[in-house]
Amino acid sequence: MKRKEALSLLGAGVAVSTLGAPAWANFLTTKNIDNMKLKGNINHSACRWCYGKIPMEQFLEGAKAIGLKGIDLLGPGEWKLALDKGMTCSMSTGDKFGIENGFNDPSLHQALYDNYASLIPKAADMGIKNIICFSGNRNGLSEAQGLENCAKGLEPLAKLAQQHGVYLVMELLNSKVNHPDYQCDHTAWGAALCEKLGSDHFKLLYDIYHMQIMEGDVIATIRKYHPYINHYHTGGVPGRNEINETQELYYPAIMKAILETGFDGFVAQEFVPTWSNPLEALAKGVEICDV
Repeated sequence: MKRKEALSLLGAGVAVSTLGAPAWANFLTTKNIDNMKLKGNINHSACRWCYGKIPMEQFLEGAKAIGLKGIDLLGPGEWKLALDKGMTCSMSTGDKFGIENGFNDPSLHQALYDNYASLIPKAADMGIKNIICFSGNRNGLSEAQGLENCAKGLEPLAKLAQQHGVYLVMELLNSKVNHPDYQCDHTAWGAALCEKLGSDHFKLLYDIYHMQIMEGDVIATIRKYHPYINHYHTGGVPGRNEINETQELYYPAIMKAILETGFDGFVAQEFVPTWSNPLEALAKGVEICDV
């Protein structure tokens, strides 16, 4: 299942699937997980859609045991489930239009405004700080026109987000492999949008997996553009699987570079686990990033 399909289901509170006699069933009794100690320098999170085969209750218990402080990409109907487990929704799903249809399309601006204007105060009331948003696909738009359209649609919502202490966060995604024609596919374009809006409550989600595919030069890019970034996603390249030695990025160095910028937001694991026990894979990913 692709991310956009999983997000649609999970945002509606629907489990992607269930497993019979799953490998994760004994996760909470394994000593190496129970004794896992994190350094406390990074606020760890994980994207729910990657673990959609695990029922929410069990997933939250496993995430809590690992030491996660938040869960990414939960819909409003799932916020309280995380809060009840002593965690937060570190990045809420946002609109109902998906990744392809976003703020670069003026015909959607009113519907997007209505959607986010309803969502922002609800998030604030629950202590949710971050709400994801998307540029949408180019569909023939130039980079300059797409930037102009996004700024126009986002401006009133950025003001509303500021009033409520919430951040609208646009994700950087690759258009080469996973999301053909997506417009916000380079960090410089996203940073230019931040500059144009001039709001501290509009930021970028720097997805390391996606930007390695589009740009490479991850550490230098983070150092250059970190003032515009308030959230990070991980993922192994190529394949978007585990972030261990099977892929080309060295995540401990990337995490150290992130910390050196003074970053105090969330780093969310967004790799699709291939291990028989996905919670153990998640624990290992967190361990690798816990510098």
